[in-house]
Amino acid sequence: MAVPKSKVSKQRRNKRAASTFKMTAPNLSECPQCHELKASHTVCANCGYYDGKEVVAQKAKNED
Repeated sequence: MAVPKSKVSKQRRNKRAASTFKMTAPNLSECPQCHELKASHTVCANCGYYDGKEVVAQKAKNED
């Protein structure tokens, strides 16, 4: 029976799986109100709308 001679550290063990791991880009959709890109199923950070309703009130922008 094969028995390891010494303990394999967590870092060394996790390196094996990390070598084949690939991150994927987040799925972004267009906001129907302001047409900015936003993450799906989240409130738009630009206009504060979700599902056609204003959920988060945005501060008025002061233009000088």
